[in-house]
Amino acid sequence: MHELGKLLMVLGLALTAAGFLLWLGVGRTWFGRLPGDIQFQRAGFSFYFPITTCIVISLILMLIFWLLRR
Repeated sequence: MHELGKLLMVLGLALTAAGFLLWLGVGRTWFGRLPGDIQFQRAGFSFYFPITTCIVISLILMLIFWLLRR
């Protein structure tokens, strides 16, 4: 069981690092600005909810985990 804990820690750190690098690399390009993402801007107020981007990421992760499970 001790080895499983180490594996989970390493995988968590790797996913965190990959997410950070993706965040730095992608920034404000097309991936965070898909059609369907909700964005409101008013004087002194800005709201952005990337609903389409969340759905795309969810589908990609679901496909990856499904492939890994087989």
